Amino acid sequence: MNVDWHAGPITRTTALDKHYRNTPKVRQFLLSECGASFKFDRAFMAWIKSGAPLTMGDIADEWLRMHR
Repeated sequence: MNVDWHAGPITRTTALDKHYRNTPKVRQFLLSECGASFKFDRAFMAWIKSGAPLTMGDIADEWLRMHR
């Protein structure tokens, strides 16, 4: 099932697919999960694109782990 990264619902259980994009909707989700200091950086983006099966919850948790 393809996710609409621009307008569809995004939750902690939303799985990344081959069509994943860093859309405003994704940023909104990550800001709500990680707080106002959230931002993308190259190392974090490389981790997301590594090909491991991930959910949006995994992504939020990893960002928090990396920035504590």
